[in-house]
Amino acid sequence: MVLMEAGWRLENTYARLPDYFYQRTRPERVGAPEMAVFNRALAADLGLDADVLDSPAGAAIFAGNEIPPGSDPIAQAYAGHQFGGFTMLGDGRAILLGEQITPDGRRVDVQLKGSGRTAFSRRGDGRAALGPMLREYIISEAMHGLGIPTTRSLAVARTGESVFREERLPGAVLTRIAASHIRVGTFEYASGIGEPGAVRTLVDYTLARHDPERAGAENPALALLESVVERQASLIARWLHVGFVHGVMNTDNMALSGETIDYGPCAFLDAYDPAAVFSSIDHYGRYAYGNQPTIAQWNLARLAESLLSEIDSDSARAIERANEALSRFPDLFRQHWLRGLRAKIGLGSEEDADAALIEELLETMHQHGLDFTNTFRQLDPDSPLPHLEDWHVRWTERLRRQSGGISEVLALMQRTNPVVIPRNHRVEEALAAAVEHGDYAPLHALVAAVSDPFTPPNPIFYEAAPVGSEPYRTFCGT
Repeated sequence: MVLMEAGWRLENTYARLPDYFYQRTRPERVGAPEMAVFNRALAADLGLDADVLDSPAGAAIFAGNEIPPGSDPIAQAYAGHQFGGFTMLGDGRAILLGEQITPDGRRVDVQLKGSGRTAFSRRGDGRAALGPMLREYIISEAMHGLGIPTTRSLAVARTGESVFREERLPGAVLTRIAASHIRVGTFEYASGIGEPGAVRTLVDYTLARHDPERAGAENPALALLESVVERQASLIARWLHVGFVHGVMNTDNMALSGETIDYGPCAFLDAYDPAAVFSSIDHYGRYAYGNQPTIAQWNLARLAESLLSEIDSDSARAIERANEALSRFPDLFRQHWLRGLRAKIGLGSEEDADAALIEELLETMHQHGLDFTNTFRQLDPDSPLPHLEDWHVRWTERLRRQSGGISEVLALMQRTNPVVIPRNHRVEEALAAAVEHGDYAPLHALVAAVSDPFTPPNPIFYEAAPVGSEPYRTFCGT
């Protein structure tokens, strides 16, 4: 009865596609499901009853012991280029429960992550540890607060069981909400399996799901590629605006919806450094902060390759048309990046020299190791920051050439530049308290702060890491 009263409105359109796109499976039961964190605001947005689900009965659902009504659980098949190398993959530890229809008519995936082995697990155990799942909860909610398209986290449930990595760790399952889990790697898979019509079927489904206005396009595959190029150009620019480093931009981690997906070895810049890498496995800086636009275009090229047969039956014409679509990415990205950076320094108008002014600021910040977030937030037309005195003169001269007063400049900057991001050291403190001591108060305080990032919180949440801190490293958490 609890399951029926919770507001579930699940459909399963992906599970109606040809069965080579997925494997039907059920989550593995766990010993002692218990709610770790539950996102009541997101539950309400999804049309779910938070009072019903924030309970032991809800924990049983979010740990995988019970299946919501209407669910047809599947593990999705996909492939991917991981650090440049191609491999067949699939949901090795995730299960799609179905698609919730929200009160405003949106269709969103409900997926369990860490819910046990599937047909795609290979040698993995299909499980997840509590720390990485809580980390995804924190960072995805922070990205949502920043207004950046992202998957979100509805719940993290402890399993009462251990997972074994380099050490014994408490197990958990994350419930992830996404516009869909269709990835570049999904199209790579469809292109590679040799099933007639597989790519066209996936093109039609994806357009219906994410670009219904283009579903009747003369060339659906090209229309889809153009839409994804546009979405990714905007998304990556937004990452750079807030100092976000994804850390593992494999093609299976690029969603065609334009949402940020998979918060494994991600982190945020403290000091500005375009070469910043946090992932412990990114030894050569492939996914460094400043490389993210280049990698996004590389990933999009892999998408284009998988669509060539549908773009045109003549391979030369298909390549030409795909390259034309791909060639738009650098300019689109640059436009989004420049528009956002103009706003961050209070420019409400455009001049040709703005890019040089912005790049001078960033270079000075890099040269002197200035904090990325705090520098932008503390810019003041009346008072230059240390190391920025010369730049401040040119900036204020530029401000005087646009209409509007200082109050408009400050208002634009305050609504563009966050006060708080999920500082890496604060994230680690919150995770340690929760995982090692069962104390969730620091995590809840941090989530509250990053969910409202433009409102000044307790000062501890915008303090940079202590001077002399060890270089920050993150791990995939698989």
